[in-house]
Amino acid sequence: MKERNVSGTLSTDYLMPGTKRPSDDLMSQSPMVTNGTSPPHLSGSDNDAKKVKLEQNSPNGPSRVVHIRSLPPDCTEADVVQLGMPYGKMSNVLLLKQKNQAFLEFLDEQAAVTMVSFHQQNPAQIRMKPVYVQFSNHKELKTDQANSFQNATAQAALQAASAVMGGPTEEGQKRTTLRIIVEHLVYPVGIEVLYQIFSKFGKVLKMIIFTKNNSFQALIQMSDPVAANAAKLSLDGQNIYNGCCTLRIDYSKLNNLNVKYNNDKSRDFTNPNLPSGDPGLDQAMPFGGSGSLVTPMVPGMGAAPLTAYGAANVVGGTPVYASNLSGNNSAQVPQMSSYGVPSALGAARMMTLNAAAAGAGNAVLLVSNLDEQKVTPDALFTLFGVYGDVHRVKILFNKKDNALVQMAEPHQAQLAIAHLDKVKVWGKNIRVTQSKHTLVQMPKEGQPQDAGLTKDFTNSPLHRFKRPGSKNCQNIFPPSAVLHLSNIPPNIEEDFLSDAFAQHGQVKAFKFFPKDRKMALIQMASVDEAVTALIAMHNYPLSDTNHLRVSFSKSTI
Repeated sequence: MKERNVSGTLSTDYLMPGTKRPSDDLMSQSPMVTNGTSPPHLSGSDNDAKKVKLEQNSPNGPSRVVHIRSLPPDCTEADVVQLGMPYGKMSNVLLLKQKNQAFLEFLDEQAAVTMVSFHQQNPAQIRMKPVYVQFSNHKELKTDQANSFQNATAQAALQAASAVMGGPTEEGQKRTTLRIIVEHLVYPVGIEVLYQIFSKFGKVLKMIIFTKNNSFQALIQMSDPVAANAAKLSLDGQNIYNGCCTLRIDYSKLNNLNVKYNNDKSRDFTNPNLPSGDPGLDQAMPFGGSGSLVTPMVPGMGAAPLTAYGAANVVGGTPVYASNLSGNNSAQVPQMSSYGVPSALGAARMMTLNAAAAGAGNAVLLVSNLDEQKVTPDALFTLFGVYGDVHRVKILFNKKDNALVQMAEPHQAQLAIAHLDKVKVWGKNIRVTQSKHTLVQMPKEGQPQDAGLTKDFTNSPLHRFKRPGSKNCQNIFPPSAVLHLSNIPPNIEEDFLSDAFAQHGQVKAFKFFPKDRKMALIQMASVDEAVTALIAMHNYPLSDTNHLRVSFSKSTI
């Protein structure tokens, strides 16, 4: 029987995602089928969806390929593989998400026969939803376009199952809890972001996020070893956002996470009734106090959005704009890499355009609890300039321990909140929050009461991030006792620099870079002293043409 394709001509070669087929087997009468994950209007070279070649077979005979129908919408390849694990080793899996169906190929036909026979008497379930198991009308499942994301996740699930089922037991193969470190943390990352990424590989049960050794870390407990192994194989070394937020994944020694609260630092997805803990927890802060992390919030939008637009356009590291989706608003949000939310799910999870437009447009921060005897616009420019380009600073005339800081971009403001809120500056723990103001106004000409408390740095030559693709974007770290020094002329000795920094605290250690004497590391006695030293010593003149550059480091001496 011939199917009519979307252009109206007869074809027996392809089944496009929008074509109607009988419910018993989408591939029952076609030698090739797409996986249904790409839009119907794509074709030819534009359609990079995985295509599967199938050899015809008698409709009623047994087959190594099992057809599974009525899958839950959030089903993953790992879920399908998990269903087949008790019956034997599997060689391929294909998930048709838009059709809620899947195909699972076993190495041995007898394994498929056992699976189908068992589930004819005992209905199968995936994620608590009944599913239907039957033989496919095809004996073999062949995949090409091996670089597609769908095929990569399928192979990861199969490798994970193989590791769990047989062969020598390797450390971690039976574990379900993963330890994640996020490097190059340019954009805030939190529980919602990680949940959307890891849930593609199976059910996420629990999650805890925190900072350790000046790095963002997370513990994620998956429902089974296959899901954990598949996530590790697929995501280790990948970027959440283009060019930054790199995932480093290993197994945790913990078998079960003890989650007592559902808040922005921990979450038990199996028990939504847990208390939130501290009722005064500031929900707008990406980072909490005492070195702990909370959910990344884009003002007015909630968690940083993982859009379908971003996932489908993996080019460069440029932001995605809401105006690219519809309307004329220009709310800026970071672009997801291919390992963000898959495009089929992204649209359902996207914020509305109005929320996006109202959200990520504010780059002004309110900084409070400052030392009014020491604070200056230049000092705040230097400190906040570690996390973005500062355009304007205003110290409030009637309340000089408060200031407004206007960053160049909203995501830079979020980074400053993430890294500087509750940090001790001049002996006081400052607070950094989103301001209700969207612009720092310059005083009118001749206004006497300003007294130099407002300053415009828009055209300053000292901005760290004004050059696109600057390496500074990949070297952003929380305040630390170790500082990175650069732009040191060859005639400057260790003693000179140590003496200069000793004016601002106790110097514990110093080391020039062995292969590049223009750079060095210096360790202060505490993070507080390092913050003070950075404010005082950044742009310190070392010669007529060399000014010292100072930033926080993740290294140790």
